[in-house]
Amino acid sequence: MLRKPTVDTPFHIDYTWFERSGEDLRLIILNQLPAEVREKMSQSSNNATIDYVDPETAEVTQLDELGAALRDAAKDPSFINPHTPVVDSVFRVFLGNGNEPLSPNQLEERIGKSAATILKTLSNGTHVYKGIRPV
Repeated sequence: MLRKPTVDTPFHIDYTWFERSGEDLRLIILNQLPAEVREKMSQSSNNATIDYVDPETAEVTQLDELGAALRDAAKDPSFINPHTPVVDSVFRVFLGNGNEPLSPNQLEERIGKSAATILKTLSNGTHVYKGIRPV
């Protein structure tokens, strides 16, 4: 039996949704990047893997060019701002935090929109936005 999500229900990006829906995950992620980065990425045919060194932890991880650009963009304070739509803001939080599940109550603190608004947007019952679903 499915339960109706609440402000305490954790959400995340369900990457399998993209496979089923036919939506292009790479294109959707690309559209979350700043315009100048998006343009550079769209002109690049290089899909090489790079070593990304986290400037805070010095941890080295393997990322493709898009993953590295996304990680850099997520550190910019303007990546999520008051003018960013709710769905994009939530999607960007999950992209930036490694898709760690968060509830609308937790998302409220990160995007500056009320938990009730976030819940209403994400659980409208008729549409899944950018693969964001309850865990």
